[in-house]
Amino acid sequence: MTVDPTISQRILAALHNEILSDPVEAVGDLLGIANIILLTRRSIWNFPVGIAMVSLLGYVFFRAHLYSDTLTQLYFFVVQIIGWVAWLRHREPDGEVTVETSNPRELGLYIAGTAATALSLGYFMSHILHAAFPYWDATVASASIVAQLMLTWRRIENWLWWIGANMISIVIYPLKGLYLTAALYAFMMSLSILGFLAWRRKLLAQHVDRTALAKA
Repeated sequence: MTVDPTISQRILAALHNEILSDPVEAVGDLLGIANIILLTRRSIWNFPVGIAMVSLLGYVFFRAHLYSDTLTQLYFFVVQIIGWVAWLRHREPDGEVTVETSNPRELGLYIAGTAATALSLGYFMSHILHAAFPYWDATVASASIVAQLMLTWRRIENWLWWIGANMISIVIYPLKGLYLTAALYAFMMSLSILGFLAWRRKLLAQHVDRTALAKA
């Protein structure tokens, strides 16, 4: 009599098969891990790594009929280049960049922009392209779009948007058989939490430095 494998064993087996059958997704996911680690350290090298990552994952999402995510990767490709240039102008001597926080008006615009984009994109994907999980996928896409803009502008709140997008991704990607990418996003969510804390420490250190400079 054979014993059914546990859920964890099934997930590991699915991940193993996915790595062997889809090396493009595997490489893209590894680049995603490297990208977010570089972001937590505010390293400008996150941009070339990110450009390679979104190129590969865009192809993966297109095959899975996750069209909102596919379009988002194309958007990321362009904004990564813009962010690269923007960060070059705000580097410190150690190569890292300064961190800023959003004011209430900016946060209101971010929230409204995320909601409006999710609803409009979700409707389009549902009624025109008949995409999988159109509104959830659109919410991930819209949150990621706004988060990438905040990242370009070095706003600490970008991490909160990434955390929300990652939480949804963890649910919908396994339903499309993208177990490896779902595992990546679970790991990225934990890194996003660490990134928020690291940027918050940097923001506080900047405040102390500016206060000391003002008193000098």
